[in-house]
Amino acid sequence: MTPDQVKLVQQSFSKVAPISDQAAAIFYDRLFEVAPQVKAMFPADMTEQRKKLMATLAVVVNGLSDLSSILPVTSALAKRHVGYGAKPEHYPVVGAALLWALEKGLGEEWTSEVAAAWTAAYGTLSGFMTSEAYGTPLAAE
Repeated sequence: MTPDQVKLVQQSFSKVAPISDQAAAIFYDRLFEVAPQVKAMFPADMTEQRKKLMATLAVVVNGLSDLSSILPVTSALAKRHVGYGAKPEHYPVVGAALLWALEKGLGEEWTSEVAAAWTAAYGTLSGFMTSEAYGTPLAAE
């Protein structure tokens, strides 16, 4: 990721953060629409899960300017997700749902540059996470 991409991700996330519960709901609705099989991995009441998602995203997004500071957190997160039943093939689906939700949340502020920055961020982190969790990085889509 370039410094400009980091800045774009951080700036765009700061615009989504005030509507974090709504943004998380949009994300999970989309995820369960495109991958209904993963819904069983989640609790019936998604309130706490939505909060956890947005809190984790905030930590990761804020740490992008010093990637080494967030790698231990993302490694631990990846390993926990294995226990929840997450598989390497879930990562691209989650990424697509995240980008879709961000596009909906940002509206006209979702530009091709912002999309490219988020795609780079997600690709970097999901590749690291799959490597940590499964021993092999996720192949680029």
